[in-house]
Amino acid sequence: MGKTALVVLGVIVLFVLIIGGSALGSYNNLVVKRNEVNNKWAQVENQMQRRADLIPNIVGTVKGIAGQEKEIFIKIAEARSKLLAATTPEEKIDADNKLSQSMRDGGLLGTGGRFLMITEQYPQLKSDANFMKLQDELAGTENRMAVARKDYNDVVTDYNNTKQKFPIVMIAGLMGFKDSPLFKADEGAKQAPKVDFGK
Repeated sequence: MGKTALVVLGVIVLFVLIIGGSALGSYNNLVVKRNEVNNKWAQVENQMQRRADLIPNIVGTVKGIAGQEKEIFIKIAEARSKLLAATTPEEKIDADNKLSQSMRDGGLLGTGGRFLMITEQYPQLKSDANFMKLQDELAGTENRMAVARKDYNDVVTDYNNTKQKFPIVMIAGLMGFKDSPLFKADEGAKQAPKVDFGK
């Protein structure tokens, strides 16, 4: 073998090592980012579960005082059940949006609605320490939920952007990396809740 053949072989080996190293680095980067997405999704699920666990306590406290407002709490309980039964991220996002909408409709979220009217009709709710504690817990949970959703969407955006860049997109396709869904608000969440004191 001549000098020229050795040089060509050396260049080819060097090229293969550079491409292989780049591919390995890209793969490892995608694994780290996918794990971050999974971690943040687990935090969103954690807050969903916290809220799902808290709702029955609020419903039970209010039911004992405001029995005739059952339809509000039935809708919330049904939406909660759907959230607990959901398995995929897409199903959980949809179920969580429906639960949030039911809670907004019942006035548990936002600045009014029927729940506000219930607390006005039943002033003992306002003075009930358990109710006030649960209401504060729910507000805190909703804040934590908003932070968890934002953090999740941030890492999903970073992961999806990284995965879609050239040449990583080729490695991602070969290795089965898929886009992760963003947590998007449902249509009802985009509108401010209506406060009606006339009912």
